[in-house]
Amino acid sequence: MNSKLISALLLTFLLSCSTPKDVLYFQGLDNLTHEQLAQLNQTYSSRIVANDILAISVSFWDATAILPFNPPSVNRLTPGIAEVAPTEYLPTYLVDTDGSITFPVVGKVQAAGLSKQELVDSLKEKIARYIEGDVSVTISIVNYKVTLMGEVARPGALTIRNEKISIIDAIGQCGDLTINGNRKNILVIRDNNGVKEFGRIDLTDPAIFASPYYYLRQNDMIYIEPNKAKQRNSRYSQAQSYNVTVFSTILSTVSVVSTVVLAIITATKK
Repeated sequence: MNSKLISALLLTFLLSCSTPKDVLYFQGLDNLTHEQLAQLNQTYSSRIVANDILAISVSFWDATAILPFNPPSVNRLTPGIAEVAPTEYLPTYLVDTDGSITFPVVGKVQAAGLSKQELVDSLKEKIARYIEGDVSVTISIVNYKVTLMGEVARPGALTIRNEKISIIDAIGQCGDLTINGNRKNILVIRDNNGVKEFGRIDLTDPAIFASPYYYLRQNDMIYIEPNKAKQRNSRYSQAQSYNVTVFSTILSTVSVVSTVVLAIITATKK
């Protein structure tokens, strides 16, 4: 039997044997003790960062008293026209690069680094200087998104409405990894106060649940690289394509030279 054929069959056999270990998620999870499982539990609360867009509304039993704190929303159907009547769209505030927002009446308020509840408490405290009584403040981050690239079924950006998503949830919403995705070395790119931060996650290891990159932050980018089999096949395809191109060029050159030679021979006989 041809030695190349034997090598190819052996490689195929080895790959087929190793594939399950590379594909199965959370391997060994059933064998963990209660203590080990407890160490994997973590709570997460999203933090506001610069360039977040916050939708904020203030509620009170006396609607007239809080009008200054609820500026009219911009009519999204007719840009530039203000809505005087109540609308489903809440006023939005951009978190500046210095981490603050400019809120009606109270002025600048620090927002970056706070959780939503902490900002709610801060605003309620400042509004209390102008209104006697317990006001209600609602905040949401309207531009919370994460982006997945590489070996996923549907790469792209995900808009997160509940402001809390794990990497497992994000991958699931993108249709899971392709069979060619490297599940052991997923890259998470994070902007941490203007500094790029890089983390790695292994989906086959239950320790993922304790990773600081398990819960994603707004604007995180996740890249799933191709596994070794895909990289190997890609290199082989490129080499094969190059060989075909070279062969075609040589064949064309030979054809042209042959045509010229035949023409010369024919002309000489005449």
